[in-house]
Amino acid sequence: MRVFLFVVIMITSTFANEYYAKIEPIESYQVKAATSGKVIFSNSKIEGLQANNTTIIELDSNVDKVELEQSKNKLKFINEMIKIEQNNYDRLNQVSSKSAFEKDTQKLKVINLETSKADMIIKIESLKDTISNKKLVEKSNYIFNVAVKEGDYVTLGTLLYESKDLSKGKLEIFVPILEIEDLKNKDIYLDGIKSDIKISKIYDVADSTNISAYKVELVVSNVQNFSRLVKIEFK
Repeated sequence: MRVFLFVVIMITSTFANEYYAKIEPIESYQVKAATSGKVIFSNSKIEGLQANNTTIIELDSNVDKVELEQSKNKLKFINEMIKIEQNNYDRLNQVSSKSAFEKDTQKLKVINLETSKADMIIKIESLKDTISNKKLVEKSNYIFNVAVKEGDYVTLGTLLYESKDLSKGKLEIFVPILEIEDLKNKDIYLDGIKSDIKISKIYDVADSTNISAYKVELVVSNVQNFSRLVKIEFK
C-alpha cells in the first residue's frame, strides 16, 4: 500500500512539472495613428514579410510641410524684429529725459516679441513631430497585418498595422504558487530536450483567471517556427 502511494505521489509530481504553451514572438505591437490624415500610401505587399527600413504607412503631410516652411520664415522675421526693438530699448534706456513709462513700454515690445518667438518655436517643433508621425517606417519587425488602405482617412488612435519582433520567442505558463520556488533551480526541457534557457520572469501577482498560480515567462532564442505548441518540463 505504501509503495502504491509513493508511485502515485511521484506520478502526480511529474505531471505537475509538465506544461504546454504556444511559442509566441517576444513582442507584438499595434501601431496606431498619432495624428489624423488621409492615407496616401499603404504597403500591403509587406504583409507576412520582414521589414527592412520599410515604409509601411504614409499619411498626407503636404499642408503641414507648407505650414512648417512658413513658420520658419515667420521665426526669422520675429528674430529681426526682436533685434530692432531691443536696440531701440537700449538706446531709449540711455536717454535720461525719457520717462520710465516710455522705457517700460519699449521693453514690453521686446518681451511680447520674445513670447511670440517661443510660441513659434513650439509650433515648428509640433509640426515636425506631426510630419514625422505621418510616415511610419519599420526597421526589422515582421509585419503581421496592414489595417488601412490608400485613400482611407484615419483619426487619432486608428489602428494602422500590427508588427511582431521575431528576434526571440517567449513561452508563458501558469505555475501553482506553492511550486514556484521548487522550479527555480530545475533544468528546463523543451519537447523532451534539455535546454539552457532560464526563467525570464515570474509575475508575483496572480491574475483574475488563474487565481492560485503565477505567470512564468521563458525567453527562447533562435526560434524556427512560431505559434506551435511546446511541451515544457522542469526536472
